[in-house]
Amino acid sequence: MQYALLIYDDESAAPAADSAEGQEIFQRYWSFTQDITNEGVNKGGEALHPIAAATTVRVKDGEIQLTDGPFAETKEQLGGFYLVEAESLDHAVSIAARIPAAESGSVEVRPVWDFSEES
Repeated sequence: MQYALLIYDDESAAPAADSAEGQEIFQRYWSFTQDITNEGVNKGGEALHPIAAATTVRVKDGEIQLTDGPFAETKEQLGGFYLVEAESLDHAVSIAARIPAAESGSVEVRPVWDFSEES
């Protein structure tokens, strides 16, 4: 079954990308991604731009309404995701626990609907 691993962290606490700490975190993500690719469970994923680049879309009474920024103000923001193929929820959780942000933020594990199997 496929699972989305949704990565949440406080982006205001993140080190600058060009700092030594930022480079170390980048290397940890790179290594993690290579590991799950080599294990054959990585089905995709991406990092997201900061929430300042977000646009929220709503449609009310047929009219499109845009709001700059995220849907809700929260302590942790969605910063990226992985899509993995896992044998079970426990397997998906064991993969998620290896994501660097699991140490400073959280990783939400969600099963992905496979509508091709629905009757």
